[in-house]
Amino acid sequence: MDAASRPAVVIDNGTGYTKMGFSGNVEPCFIVPTVVAVNESFLNQSRSSNKANWLAQYSAGVMADLDFFIGEEALSRSRSSSTYSLSYPIHEGQVENWDTMERFWQQCIFNYLRCDPEDHYFLLTESPLTAPESREYSGEIMFETFNVPGLYIAVQPVLALAAGYTTSKCEMTGVVVDVGDGATHVVPVAEGYVIGNSIKSIPISGKDVTLFIQKLMKERGENLPPEDSFEVARKVKEMYSYTCSDIVKEFNKYDKEPNKYIKQWTGIKPKTGAPYSCDIGYERFLGPEIFFNPEIYSSEFTTPLPDNIVLSGGSTMSKDFHRRLQRDLKKIVDARIVASEARHGGEVKLMWLVTLYKDLQFGLGVLCWHPHQNFMGHATQKQNTRNMVQAFAEQILYSKECTEMHIEELYDLGENFELFSSVKHFNIVLLVIHPSFIQTWLS
Repeated sequence: MDAASRPAVVIDNGTGYTKMGFSGNVEPCFIVPTVVAVNESFLNQSRSSNKANWLAQYSAGVMADLDFFIGEEALSRSRSSSTYSLSYPIHEGQVENWDTMERFWQQCIFNYLRCDPEDHYFLLTESPLTAPESREYSGEIMFETFNVPGLYIAVQPVLALAAGYTTSKCEMTGVVVDVGDGATHVVPVAEGYVIGNSIKSIPISGKDVTLFIQKLMKERGENLPPEDSFEVARKVKEMYSYTCSDIVKEFNKYDKEPNKYIKQWTGIKPKTGAPYSCDIGYERFLGPEIFFNPEIYSSEFTTPLPDNIVLSGGSTMSKDFHRRLQRDLKKIVDARIVASEARHGGEVKLMWLVTLYKDLQFGLGVLCWHPHQNFMGHATQKQNTRNMVQAFAEQILYSKECTEMHIEELYDLGENFELFSSVKHFNIVLLVIHPSFIQTWLS
């Protein structure tokens, strides 16, 4: 029986969890945490052995390769014994430790799925922003170590888009919001192909939710053992968390009926075996809230982009264009739109994008995408600054519901009047006017 007549092995490696099974199944056979526990005593013995005692060094190295665990068993071993250290091979969706990743795949294939890799085709998944070299490493391990007959590496959001349809008519065009444990990506897909230049990565993930819940419980003084606090927070997130529509109303509900909404968590301390319990309160809805209000988790996630949306281009000069845009964006962000009635003057910076393709069609390079190298060209065009300043002055007074333009009011703004833009990660052109331009013209 050849590999084509057998179901393919599917291994979906995520930062937090790995899903594995066989093609055709309704659900994965196993879902385990992506973590490996290695016995440090054998590793230290292998390092400390001198060259003369080569047999002991070799034996210690062999035992270190054999004495390791993955998944929940790895977590339990590390909590119960200090000789085992945890290693997470995937960080923020990218494989960082390939030796540990190979060990993890070994346990997945032989101990969990219990199959011969030479008898099955393999389907692996990867993050949408994975480097081409990562595909080469994955193919190298699968072909040379496990001797698989065939391998396909798919992008996770594309598979999610295909799995989202229950009918035979599968539309492979759409936008996938992939919120994982290590990274969050917004991925546009057209006819099954990822539009690489349009992928947006958001620095908030499921692990941040876990850390935020852990932080809230610690600040409230809950009786959590330090060695088990992260795992408790992770289980609280998975079992009790939910997304609310109004955070203020949720606080009021918990304050009025605490017995109804506050849950109890009971556990056993790993080292002493003593039982403990703690309350689960506001963190039930505050954890997922960081996806919608990231500033409650960290001030680093606060971005000024929605506060300064500047319209540019002649097509935006139609009457009340900015009013319609402001109305449509109001449901999404609290934005301030600065529109100009005359966008044909001032200092304009034009940027264009040149894309070069580099073919890597040799060896395992066939597994790679075409890498895109972006080069930005710049050109500057100076026109009538006076007309542009007048246009901005008219717009400011118009936003203040003034019927007439008074230059004295504009002058009174002084240094507080600053129009700027920050368009990080966006290939668009915006106008920048500094206060010095206005003060120079007014003087």
